[in-house]
Amino acid sequence: MAKLETHLTGSFDTVLDQLHRAILDGSLSASYEDGSDCTLDNARVAVRVYERYSMFGGNRVSMSLTLAGENGRLFLSAITSGGSQAVWFKVNTVGEEAFLDTIREVVRQLEGD
Repeated sequence: MAKLETHLTGSFDTVLDQLHRAILDGSLSASYEDGSDCTLDNARVAVRVYERYSMFGGNRVSMSLTLAGENGRLFLSAITSGGSQAVWFKVNTVGEEAFLDTIREVVRQLEGD
């Protein structure tokens, strides 16, 4: 498992779209699996699940992305899983880290704004 969490500022829809495009453009095998959106008063939450094939591990890796925001203040949590082939413990998380890397540059740019 690999995780990236950060606080951002900006347009909820724009940030969500930038992250979505970065994930899908970051790997030929990446796919959008499903998502959920919720609005409570002025607060919004979007959950997205993606998958891609990890050549290093020879398996599929998933990423769940949660974006929560209100009035331009945002919180992002991205968690990857599924990169290990071991039965009892994780021996290989390279595929999970690599999948998370597809959004790191976008996040850096957003943090700088």
